[in-house]
Amino acid sequence: MLEVVKCLPVTTRGRIPEGFQKPAQRSQTSGSGIIHRLIRGVAIRLREARITAMKTLFPKLALILATLTAFSSAGETKKLVLISGKPSHPPLMHEFRAGALLLEACLKDFSGLKVEVHENGWVKDESTFADADAVVIFSDGGGGHPALQGDHLKTLEGLVAKGVGFGCMHYGVEVPADKGGKEFKKWIGGYYESQFSCNPIWEPEFKDFPAHPITKGVKPFQAKDEWYFNMRFMGDIAGNEAAKVEGLTFTPILVATPSDTVRDGPYVHPKGPYAHIQQNKGRAEAMLWSVERPDGGRGFGFTGGHFHVNWGNDDFRKTILNTLVWVSKAEVPESGVSSKVAELDLYQNLDPKNQPLPDDVRKRIEELKASTSTGILPSEEGQRLAVSAIRAQACCVGSGCAPCCRQLK
Repeated sequence: MLEVVKCLPVTTRGRIPEGFQKPAQRSQTSGSGIIHRLIRGVAIRLREARITAMKTLFPKLALILATLTAFSSAGETKKLVLISGKPSHPPLMHEFRAGALLLEACLKDFSGLKVEVHENGWVKDESTFADADAVVIFSDGGGGHPALQGDHLKTLEGLVAKGVGFGCMHYGVEVPADKGGKEFKKWIGGYYESQFSCNPIWEPEFKDFPAHPITKGVKPFQAKDEWYFNMRFMGDIAGNEAAKVEGLTFTPILVATPSDTVRDGPYVHPKGPYAHIQQNKGRAEAMLWSVERPDGGRGFGFTGGHFHVNWGNDDFRKTILNTLVWVSKAEVPESGVSSKVAELDLYQNLDPKNQPLPDDVRKRIEELKASTSTGILPSEEGQRLAVSAIRAQACCVGSGCAPCCRQLK
């Protein structure tokens, strides 16, 4: 017969109410007591073993997951939207479309990055931005900057907020102080401000580079170009030294010191000189810089790119190819991005301009087409042809680029 034992109510607090019986205690020496202790001991040891395994296994699992994530991220193909501006200036200057297509061709076989070139200042369908890792604009600037047309600035603001990289090249770094200036300082670290910055044509020597992915494999080089300097940088820094300012990690990449003669002008437009530019004689200036933003995105500004033939300079070109890869968060190889550009490649996809190429340039192109040579013109000869291409045009005189012609004499 089963014995019914009444359980103590929880409100008794140790007292045994009348009519209730206290359960008999289990004997510690009985068979059931020994088995109970054994089971309890095994359970404790199993729990301890489980805790130990978790302490040692979880860090290993976390490391494995982190490694797999890194491999996955490294193996992921990034997307760069490269926007080229509308036709501008005489032949072989401001060749935005030809320059963008040449850079795209150089990155065609690069593993980890897909480049989309869009012409005439903007994309035809903004849905292409949905999976973009970076947007770069190579175009004319000022009030006609592609970023300032319609609601483009708002579109870019939304992309930047998501951590999309952003960069501008040559005239594309210039926006009005009261329209785009504030945004460009936050997005790429600074901008060209009219009559604060200046735009002389000169030939700096770049020979010292910071330890940065953009400088991988880049050797010292010189290039004659319309190198803007004295940018309006975030926090009014000079921009020639690395800095952390207003949440940005700022790194100058191409830095050189303009001669006193360069500072004294003339500049391309307005011709200057500006007293505040002259007062900083002896100061080094940044003409390519990078930023890492608080939103996780990257940005850069590059002031060269006026003369199209400079893409034939291997280290000039490698610097920008590295920059495009970096701003898209793809991996820059240890030796930098390798590419080969034949001389004839420099004359492909040139924009239709109001004036034709001069006879000696056209003759050289015909010679190249008939030749099997894949060499590059020496820098001086390439520059001579570029100069000839604009100097021979009577319609250049009196136009907006007449200062360029004068400075190339």
